[in-house]
Amino acid sequence: MDWLKELLKKAGIDEAKLDGLIGDSNKELPKHFIPKDKYNEVAETRKKLETDLAARDQQLEQLKQAAGNSEELKKQNEQLQAENKRAAEEWQTKMAQLQLDFALERALTAAKAKNPKAVKALLDMEKVKLDGEQLLGLEEQLKAIKESDPYLFGDSIPGKVGSGTNPPGAGNPEVNPWKPDTFNLTLQGKILREDPAKATRMKAEAGVK
Repeated sequence: MDWLKELLKKAGIDEAKLDGLIGDSNKELPKHFIPKDKYNEVAETRKKLETDLAARDQQLEQLKQAAGNSEELKKQNEQLQAENKRAAEEWQTKMAQLQLDFALERALTAAKAKNPKAVKALLDMEKVKLDGEQLLGLEEQLKAIKESDPYLFGDSIPGKVGSGTNPPGAGNPEVNPWKPDTFNLTLQGKILREDPAKATRMKAEAGVK
């Protein structure tokens, strides 16, 4: 406490009384002041606490941002998955249709259809299904069409009309279903739906009003 003693001397305190005053001061100072080591300890603790709080605030902000980004990424990921699933389903549907069309084309060729497209137009495709390599629901329909429209099937020999079991004129690519020798109600309906002008011309050629 030399610093206090020097201060008291400068203040004009009798030197004989200095020791007593310093002794009293030593007793009272601890009641009103924090010792330096304690102050340093508290200061260090406070500093560490403030640092820890700042670090936690930063971590919380990072977590908040990460959570936000995670939610956004989650939505984007879900959207991408949905788009991929939809694209895969569309691809599978197209592939299934291509496989069905290819199998049907082979089957109509094997059945000696002269015009596979025309025969296909007479089929109820809702009843035709592809099971592996087998077409279900086709054989019965082809049998019925062969009975009602036999001229649509058979070997076509260029320049030869009425060969085999086909009616006269069947070798001609353009069969007039309104003529008596090639009369066919099914084909009439098809031409009326698809090409009314052609139907009018054919009826005129056949002498039908």
